[in-house]
Amino acid sequence: MAETRDIPEMAAEFFGLAKRYLRDRTLVPAKRLGRLAAFSLMASIMFVLATLFLSVAVMRVIVGAMPDGAIWSGLGYIASAIALLVLTALIMWRAAR
Repeated sequence: MAETRDIPEMAAEFFGLAKRYLRDRTLVPAKRLGRLAAFSLMASIMFVLATLFLSVAVMRVIVGAMPDGAIWSGLGYIASAIALLVLTALIMWRAAR
């Protein structure tokens, strides 16, 4: 049986072990998860910006290839929107497989 003077030392050791265990099992994995979430968020933002810039560039190419006129310009916008929707559907179809 432990003596009375050993109890504070044992309690301090227990709290030290408990603190180290909690830090190793909760804080370190949470930091890793937070870092992964931040990188994933930044990557998704970069993909969205790349898609936006590429779709605007393709739209400008399609509109530039059409003859001059308001109707042809509107048709170019519609054609580029349809092309972007088809590309999105193709990517979603491939990702689902």
